Parts: sequence; structure tokens; C-alpha cells
Amino acid sequence: MSQKPPPKQFVKTPIKGAKFTLLVSSAKGGVGKSTVAVNLAFALQNLGLKIGILDADVYGPSLPKLINLNEKPKSEDGKALIPVEKYNAQCMSMGFLVDEQTPMIWRGPMVISAIKTMTQKVLWKDRDIIIIDMPPGTGDTQLTFAQEVKVDGAIIVSTPQDLALLDVKRGIQMFDKTGVKILGLIDNMSFFKGDDGKEYKIFGEGGVEKTAKEFNKEFLGHLPLHQDLRNSTDEGNPLTHSKPDHEVSKLFESIAKKIKNYLD
Repeated sequence: MSQKPPPKQFVKTPIKGAKFTLLVSSAKGGVGKSTVAVNLAFALQNLGLKIGILDADVYGPSLPKLINLNEKPKSEDGKALIPVEKYNAQCMSMGFLVDEQTPMIWRGPMVISAIKTMTQKVLWKDRDIIIIDMPPGTGDTQLTFAQEVKVDGAIIVSTPQDLALLDVKRGIQMFDKTGVKILGLIDNMSFFKGDDGKEYKIFGEGGVEKTAKEFNKEFLGHLPLHQDLRNSTDEGNPLTHSKPDHEVSKLFESIAKKIKNYLD
């Protein structure tokens, strides 16, 4: 009986200038992952960590809007890029390199090249952690990070809706198969609290916790639909930065503490 060949071993390159690298992913669009990624980054900053934020969504970068920044990165040698800074965070996004209205009509190899540039040719400096906001799907970007970039873990974000969880489950299996440790799942848009004080489960209830249990992963917490979170996103001043004592910021802080404990 012939034996199966051993799984291919990939040489993974760390992102220089950072102690830890963490992916925030969902495999599903429209679940608020970018908002969670940026607010989680600043929640970690509130815990005393020096943060970097890398927006890895080449086709639909959102970091410039999320932090109200439209500055092109500088380069001293014409090769390496210096990350731009906002709110004491070092930041990089394809959105800083192209006009906001310019569509990225790129094939896979060009996307992979852009990801390699942002992970290998950005001069991150003295960061405790870089939070990487991943695009939807399980395609070229995800495989490049999983196979070629040394990461310390991934956080999975989803709404409790069954439709979203179909894609999320694919994402979980992709990370498991490529050896990326999943630190846990976050239930985003878990509920909306009305003026009457009641919590309305608009997208269903318990789906993310059930999925975490199904795949033997940690459940990190619930995050609500909240107008203040939406307003801060539109204003480009993340809630965990502008209002760290806000009730929603405190929920992010609770999740950030769990992540910090994993990394310590």
C-alpha cells in the first residue's frame, strides 16, 4: 500500500519590526470585519501595546476611511515603504497608494505581489503587534498569508446569520489545513438594543458560539449593532480610540485582554 506524501512545508517569512502578527478574517463580506479589526487594534493599544494596522484588502481597502487618512507612504530608497501614522498607530493600505475612486482590476499574481510588498517591504518599527484586516474569501490573499507569512494567529469575525456562517466555516477549515492557529471567534452585530432597553437579535442568535463549539475553537465575545460605532467609523475616529470608556469599547477591551493573554 502506497503511503500518502507528507504535507508540503512552506517557508514562512515574519513581518519585520513586529513581535506578533494577527489576522482578522471572516471569509464573508459584510459582517463588519474591518470595523472590528481597527477597533480591536486600538483596544490593544489601550492595553499598552504599540500597534500596526495592515489593510490587506487590495480590491476594497477601507483603512483610509476608517481612520480618516489619505496620505501616501514615503520611501527613502525607492524600494521600502515607511508606514503612515495616525493615532500613534503605524498603518499601511493599498488605499494609500491609489486614488480612492480607482478600481483595482488585477489578476491573482498582481495581488500576491502587492501582498508581498506590504508584508516584506514596509518598514514597520518597534511594534508589539500588527493587526491585519483580511479581505473576504479564501483566495490568493488568504493563501499567501497562510503559506508565506509567519503569523501568530487568526481571529474569525461573523454575524450569527446562517448564510454568513457557511463561508466562515470554509475559512476556519482553510486556516486549519494551512496550520494557522485560530485564537477564537467573535459574534459581531449580535444584537441591537432599542430605546426600550430590549435586545433585538436581528441576525439570529447563537450561531457563532455554536460554530466555535463545532470546530473546537474559543468563543471570544459578542459585539452589538450600535449607532455610535457606526458614527465613529464614518468619522474616521475608531470608537475604542475616541471613547475608550464607551460600553461598546469595553466589550472590545474584554476581547483584547483575551488576545493579549494568548500572546503573552
